[in-house]
Amino acid sequence: QVRLVESGGRLVQTGDSLRLSCAASGGTLSVYNLAWFRQAPGKEREFVAQITRSDSTTTYADSVKGRFAASRDNNKNTMYLQMYDLKPEDTAVYYCAAALGLYGGRALTSHIVYDYWGQGTQVTVSS
Repeated sequence: QVRLVESGGRLVQTGDSLRLSCAASGGTLSVYNLAWFRQAPGKEREFVAQITRSDSTTTYADSVKGRFAASRDNNKNTMYLQMYDLKPEDTAVYYCAAALGLYGGRALTSHIVYDYWGQGTQVTVSS
């Protein structure tokens, strides 16, 4: 069973950049489709970004498209989320997730298909 641990979250200013990491242990990330979700206080968990296991194709939520970039380094067993031009509405706990099933397309934007989750890392963007 793979274990995921996020890191890199902190307090930043509007317009700043930040990179989150998701390190895996107990399993090989290369066999998983990976994603980032976030949850703000009082709101449901929402999809942020996804990166496929086959060819590292990425998909983004409209709210972060053009500002966030997901990547994976299978040699380091780590996934990243590079965030640029951060806004107060990006404030949330960010979670990484891994899916082993044979899903594709829009299904990979749903938290339902993900089998493993990290504990989350807090990102706070002040105005």
